[in-house]
Amino acid sequence: MAEMRTIADHLRARARDRPDETALVSPGGTRTYRELDSQSDGFARGLADLGVERETRVAVLVVPGPELLVVAFALAKLGAVPVLVDPGIGRRHLRKCLGEARPEGFIGTVLADWARLALGWARETVRVRVAVGRGGVPGSLSYRDVLARGTGKAPPSPATGLDDTAAIVFTSGSTGPPKGVRYTHGMFLAQAELLRTTYDIREGEIDLATFPLFALFDPALRMTTVLPAMDFTRPGRVDPRNIIGPIRDLGVTHMFGSPALLDRVGRYGATHGVRLPSLRRVLSAGAPVSDRVLDRFARLLGPEARIHTPYGATEALPVCSISHQERETLGGTAEGRGVCVGKPLPGVSLAVIPISDDPIESWSRDLPLPAGQIGELVVWGPNVSSAYFERPDADRQAKIRSDGLVRHRMGDLGYFDAEGRVWFCGRKSQRVRTTRGTLFTIPCEGVFNQHPEVRRSALVGLGASPRQEPALCVELAHQVRSAKRARIREELLELGARTEATRSIRTILFHPGFPVDIRHNAKIFREKLAVWATGRRR
Repeated sequence: MAEMRTIADHLRARARDRPDETALVSPGGTRTYRELDSQSDGFARGLADLGVERETRVAVLVVPGPELLVVAFALAKLGAVPVLVDPGIGRRHLRKCLGEARPEGFIGTVLADWARLALGWARETVRVRVAVGRGGVPGSLSYRDVLARGTGKAPPSPATGLDDTAAIVFTSGSTGPPKGVRYTHGMFLAQAELLRTTYDIREGEIDLATFPLFALFDPALRMTTVLPAMDFTRPGRVDPRNIIGPIRDLGVTHMFGSPALLDRVGRYGATHGVRLPSLRRVLSAGAPVSDRVLDRFARLLGPEARIHTPYGATEALPVCSISHQERETLGGTAEGRGVCVGKPLPGVSLAVIPISDDPIESWSRDLPLPAGQIGELVVWGPNVSSAYFERPDADRQAKIRSDGLVRHRMGDLGYFDAEGRVWFCGRKSQRVRTTRGTLFTIPCEGVFNQHPEVRRSALVGLGASPRQEPALCVELAHQVRSAKRARIREELLELGARTEATRSIRTILFHPGFPVDIRHNAKIFREKLAVWATGRRR
């Protein structure tokens, strides 16, 4: 077998070995591996005719669907560098990210292309513009125009290496300014191999990709991709029938779903007696997912199916993983121990170091903390990014370079238990520092979230560190009258009094609906809640 240098090489291999096998099913139709490979070849040739080549940066703002996969594989075949920014981060952040990345190409929906034109996104650098969808944009070619330009041209064959930049993927900005993470082709391939071996993914499986970029791994995993009809930026609002239908009709075996999507589909399934026997495994990530959500969704599955919650970040995916069936850890969450995310995956190294907001210039054997002690998680391995895109300040803060290795500081807090499992305790930037000590978000919230009336809670600090007052913001599962809220407050105070970590939390504020990360509808914006809580206390 020829050496795989990019994700697109796996698509080429599938098109050669299984040309007529279905590669993609979407609301717009199906594609075989031959068709998907041929279309991405044609698009790559069309882009090359426009001057896009190896290392050319191209902003991609395309709605998930066949066109997105064609564009992504075409850019990989050229050795060009897609710049991926979630449009849900807002216009201001979007403009800043594109200005920072300085793309020479822009491939987006017609709406995104009009916004680029009107708002001046990357105006000084973009020279190739492609609009995907109906309607024209002045100065831009259409998706079909580019395919037509590629007709009859020689296929691209750049000398792409494993260490070459494969993509610049911007973080969501939910806990700080968005940063462009530099992905290499080797990183992508290492991530695909980790997914295959960790979850025993086998040739011929069918993947329901509710997180569309996961579909780029599917040819490497030898899975057919199914894209459901949904707004991928709002998974918590999905029509459950658009998830359940394809699973049943196509015999889907593998699925990725955000916690919000699993919650919505699980509630519908429980009410309507849904069963999904074809699903072998479900992955859920992006934010902590409650055992109530997992339990409810698990009841839809067959006895041999598994729900896995991998842990990682844009800079490092995946790092750890745990199965829902490892239930002995659930009691620890209710006791204030945090959320167990499992053991580091084979080939991925993880250490816990003392909490510090300062850069660390070099690694020392004395840095790692013993089991049971909370600190910052540090990870390194072939699936971990070694740098941000032209952000030396962020590199200095998050990277530790020594011994020929680049170790990434996750900005997350946690600890090892005696069995070598990792327990997640929240973001370093969101810890609450009081005169009595430091409180960590996830361990504290786990104590209060066991109350049946609590949908979710968020620990925030009022005032300046290190003399903050801890406050708990609570979103209830249902609207209740003020008298019942008063009773719930007293019950929550009683719960908090039972655990050392939560005993000092005496301020409880009820919030009508938490602000959340647009991608997951589950990752809580505690910084915004802290501002709200401060206002309520005045």
